[in-house]
This record gives sequence, structure tokens and C-alpha cells, in this order.
Amino acid sequence: MGSNYSTGPNTVLKDVDLVKKRSLISKSISGAALMLALWALFLLSTMVISWALDIDSRLVLSGNANRVLAAEAMAASGAEVALHPSIAPGSPNLHRQMGDRDSYEVGVTGEGGRLNLNWLTAGEDPTRVGILRRYLELKGVELNDRDTMIDSLLDWVSPNIGLHHLNAPPETDDYHPAHASLTSVDELKKIFGWAKFTSKPGWDEDFTINSSGPIDLVWASRDVLRSLPSIGDDLVDRFLELRRGPDGIDGTADDTQFSSLADIQSVLGLTPEQFQQIASLVGFKDQIFRILSMGKSGDLTRSLLMIVRKGGSIPQVISWKEL
Repeated sequence: MGSNYSTGPNTVLKDVDLVKKRSLISKSISGAALMLALWALFLLSTMVISWALDIDSRLVLSGNANRVLAAEAMAASGAEVALHPSIAPGSPNLHRQMGDRDSYEVGVTGEGGRLNLNWLTAGEDPTRVGILRRYLELKGVELNDRDTMIDSLLDWVSPNIGLHHLNAPPETDDYHPAHASLTSVDELKKIFGWAKFTSKPGWDEDFTINSSGPIDLVWASRDVLRSLPSIGDDLVDRFLELRRGPDGIDGTADDTQFSSLADIQSVLGLTPEQFQQIASLVGFKDQIFRILSMGKSGDLTRSLLMIVRKGGSIPQVISWKEL
């Protein structure tokens, strides 16, 4: 009896092809599934890494914020210590290490050693104004520029609105002198002719408006001392060497302690007649001090600057600012 089913060579080949196709399809499906699994794993890994980096960055920011607060606290602590009436500029309490990361360093200097601009220009006394003129000369300011700067400053602080100094510019819609005492050293930047000088680094180191007025010989810098009449450079250098002591630094424990202006006169080697020429221009141990406290936490630092009067049991804070 005949059969329609054929097992010839062609049929066998067809079956083999069918098996191969099914195998390829199976492998393709498996490969696709593997790729999808790998892609899902990649995405998951990326999400985990991103999350970890976000957490890490948040921890870093939080740590930095904590260190900033710690540095600010250290600066404030140093300033508080410096305010105590019994703390002298050379006191070891002005330097403190707390643990491995936190510390403060405080510098205390006499404000009276700086040139009080309002005192120098008050009443336009030629001797006082001459100190400022000489100081600018020592700083390399040319004669014509000095004349402009001095006259413009005198115009600015003069209460007489109608007064006009020869080398100062006239008032215009864009330029209005205050006709009042300076309210800050930075106000010099507004005055005609001072722009170039006030753009230099450290230009304000020897200026103030907060001292009692006369130049405190205990704290005056070399250029301030050289600006005084009748005191030559050799005399200034000899005085500074003695005043600063063996370490050559003002405000440290080895400084020479003067008890009066007469002591300084003797050290300077000035006769009474010579000293009389500067007697009204100089002072001794002004009670106004500048306190610069730097707090540190790890590699972060914060600084605090105060001007204070330390004449009694309770110090008076004149100004305070973060740097």
C-alpha cells in the first residue's frame, strides 16, 4: 500500500534546516536577553554610582560647611581672647592649637602707629600735612601728583564748601567732595588723584582714621617714622632695631618696654630742642588697637578684623568685619 510521506534526501535536508533555524532563533533570543540583562545591569550600576557620587558630594559639602563654621568659631575665639584687658600683644594666649585640625593666630598692633588722615588734615596745619606729603614722597609719588592728591584731600575734608585748593579739581555734577572728615580710609579711592596710589597692594597699611591722632612711636612703621621732621634714616633704623628686640618683630615678648616719651627721646638721642620739634606730633601707647584673628580648621581659614579701645576694664569695639 503506497504512502504520501517521503523520507528522501530532500526531506531530511529540510528537517536539518528547520532545526538550524530554530537553533539560531533560540540563540538570538538568548543573546538579546543577555544584552538586555547587561544593559539593565549597566543602567543599575550607573544609577548606583551616580547616587554614591551625589551622597559623597553632599558629605563633602557638609564637611566643608562644618569646617567653615569651625574656622569662623576659631577666629571669633581668638578675637575674644585678644579683647581681654590683661592680654598684651606678645601674649602666648594669642596662639592656640586645639586638636589636630583647629587653631587660631591673633595679631595685635597699635593703631596709633598709623597716620590718622583726619588728624593730619584737621585745620590744614602745614607741619601735619607735611608728614603726609613726605610719606607719599617716600612711597614714590611724584611731586605734581603729590600736590594734586594733597589739595584734593584738603578740599574733600574741608567744611568750607566755597574753598578751593589750587591743585584740586573743581566740583562738577560727577565729582562732589564730601566737605567732611573721612568716614573710612577707603574713602580715599573717591578723591581725585588718589586712584593710582590706592590701586597698589598694601596701600592702606599705614593709614587710619581711628587713632587718637599723634603718631605712637611704640608702633609706627619705618616709613611713618621717616615722615616725621628732624629724624634721619639712620636714627630711625637704630630705634627700630632696639624697639623690636632680638627677633626683629614688633608686638612680641622681647620688645623693649618704654615707660614714657622721655625714654624714647633718650633712645633716639635727640636733644630737648630737637625733640621739641616733634613733641606735638608724636604720642606714647595709644589705647586704640587693631586685632586680626585668623581661625583655621583643616585647610580652611577665616579672618576677623577689629579696631578696639582698650583703656579700661571693658574694651570698646570701634569697628568689626570679616575678611
